[in-house]
Amino acid sequence: MVIIGGVALQIQGSSYTTLDIDFAYERTRENATRIASALKAFDPRPRGWSPELPFVFDAQMLMSSEILTLETTAGEVDLLAVVKGIGVFQDVDRLAETKTFEGFEFRVLTVEGLILSKQAAGRPKDQPGLLELEALREARSLTPPETDEA
Repeated sequence: MVIIGGVALQIQGSSYTTLDIDFAYERTRENATRIASALKAFDPRPRGWSPELPFVFDAQMLMSSEILTLETTAGEVDLLAVVKGIGVFQDVDRLAETKTFEGFEFRVLTVEGLILSKQAAGRPKDQPGLLELEALREARSLTPPETDEA
């Protein structure tokens, strides 16, 4: 899985705030089974879905969906098998980098990947974040690489 969306903007240095976390995922049976198993304990349901209506969150649901916007007991989670402006998971993963936080490694979409996805989405709510991403890209291109010299 690759972190995309607002949390990825924050990880890349943006001041953007968000209430959910978005993941791009590889839509294979094995991966869908792992994701369904991992999220089961958090009682995932589609955002806005009536509690009275039945809902089964399983691998088949992930295999048949391009985008799932879920409410869970841990917060809101969006799962995307296809990311607008980029494509399927393999395309997203090529535009991702590995980061480490408190000993855990994870994949996150790069600034360039975020720019591509936000431009393609074309949503007014993405414009402030897009401006920050473009500024971050420019600032990073001007910053000399770190060296091990003291």
